[in-house]
Amino acid sequence: MTVTLESVITCPNCGHQAAEIMPTDACTYFYECTSCQTLLKPLAGDCCVFCSYGTAKCPRFKSKRAVAHKAPIWGFLFALSVQL
Repeated sequence: MTVTLESVITCPNCGHQAAEIMPTDACTYFYECTSCQTLLKPLAGDCCVFCSYGTAKCPRFKSKRAVAHKAPIWGFLFALSVQL
């Protein structure tokens, strides 16, 4: 399976588009628009800004282990809530 590493992010605030290279080892949770400086965050249900605002889903989402990469985050949040 070929994974696309380039995605064009479109800012929902100003419409500016920028081609970016997606990391293969982590999700990009924050992205600052280079035009209007709006800080983008993933929409509900998405793991990163590429999944929400990009022309291509992130490589981790496309991989066969897409569900597995979210598990540590939920485990961390659960552990954090138990400690509170």
